[in-house]
Amino acid sequence: MSSTDDYDVAVVGGGPAGCSATVFLAREELDTVVFDRGRSSIRKCAYLENYLGFPDGIDVETFYELMHDHIRAAGCDLRSDLVESVEPDGEGFVVVPQESESVTARRVVAATRYDGEYLRGLDDEEAMFETIEHGEETVEQFDREYADTDGTTPIEGLYVASPATAADKQAIMAAGRGARVAHRVVADSRLDDGWWPEAADHKDWMRRAASLDDEWTDREQWVEWFEEYYGDDAPVDPGEERFERVKDAYIDDQRATYLTDEEIDARATTGHEALASALEADAIVDGVGAETLLEAIDDEAIRDYRSDQHEEVANEQ
Repeated sequence: MSSTDDYDVAVVGGGPAGCSATVFLAREELDTVVFDRGRSSIRKCAYLENYLGFPDGIDVETFYELMHDHIRAAGCDLRSDLVESVEPDGEGFVVVPQESESVTARRVVAATRYDGEYLRGLDDEEAMFETIEHGEETVEQFDREYADTDGTTPIEGLYVASPATAADKQAIMAAGRGARVAHRVVADSRLDDGWWPEAADHKDWMRRAASLDDEWTDREQWVEWFEEYYGDDAPVDPGEERFERVKDAYIDDQRATYLTDEEIDARATTGHEALASALEADAIVDGVGAETLLEAIDDEAIRDYRSDQHEEVANEQ
């Protein structure tokens, strides 16, 4: 992000594609803002039954809230506003919303499946838009073939994560497309920062520290491996400032993905508490009540919980 930009990335659309992209972007520490007018196409769904992790499905409102909780937890800004236009501004863009103040961003991800009117003026409209027959009407809409499969477009810094095919309208497929596009954005941001393609490939998954061999707990082993694996493809020689900067950043990123058993347990507990809190609040509001929620919990899980509580009290005495 340049010193004049408000954000590294502005995402237009807070549905599955936009939120999925945002999580990957924010976790890479790219300053990200999401504009969502609350009219994602997923809200037209009566009930979501094919999204992994919800065996009996989940109501759309709860799922929508969980998505937005996730992007906030990842560290992005969420604005409830409609984007009216995206305008070029030097090396980036000015994003003009309907009600709130305009922002500048180095990159923009279009993640709404609607007509894309806010993108008019950025490129040849015959290339960006297409005319189709919709019932008895002739309408103009954003051309789904305008962007490549990784979301890149002929306009540098503009990416499209909106559905490319009819199948992408499925929530889980839209989320996958958002993740794919974010992967490209992260790689491009690294390239701008002096990385080279082989090293810029983005990875975001946590691994167990216990899986590391003893030698890999030593940073020097990572240094030797990086220089051997990426040295030949680097545009500069090992020892030069650019090479050393990228090497240190890459190694720091990779080493940070290894979690101790204590860290894994702590994150699991936090995740369970956040999910339980969200579902309990929604269930009580909807009239299910705490008693029904307790009935849904396995009896053995309740006994284990009570046993743990008694043990903690005994240890404190």
